[in-house]
Amino acid sequence: MVYAVVRVRGQPDVNRDIEHTMKLLNLTRVNHCVLVPEDDITKGMLNKAKDYITWGEASPETVLAMMKARGRLPGNKGLNDENLQESTEFSSLDELAAAVAAEEVRLSAVDGVKPVFRLHPPVKGYEGNKRSFRAGGALGYRGEAINELIARMI
Repeated sequence: MVYAVVRVRGQPDVNRDIEHTMKLLNLTRVNHCVLVPEDDITKGMLNKAKDYITWGEASPETVLAMMKARGRLPGNKGLNDENLQESTEFSSLDELAAAVAAEEVRLSAVDGVKPVFRLHPPVKGYEGNKRSFRAGGALGYRGEAINELIARMI
């Protein structure tokens, strides 16, 4: 399963180590989302930046919806089947989304596809951006509930 990671909080007063970690994750702005593999290194990076991000397991349907609505190619072209066939070896968005969700391929490894999804702020806002998800806030690990958040942000 692949993790969807969304940056919730902004830049001021961020520790340099955490700022560097978020830069490595390509989370440079609020409401940006990236898809990262579920492994020990990534989990360590997510735990380090847990006070500024939220993450959980993304379903294949959510990955596909993000690619259709917010996926981009160079030149700010939308990601659709025709553009995908021209620039990659995948024949459709469904095929690419299934491969990314199953961790068969990383989105950053596909030539031409931008690894960051620029999402809207969520409808009805975040639950509170200074508390963890378990305490009723928006930060940290949220499991399958990340799919609901991303649906509100697309």
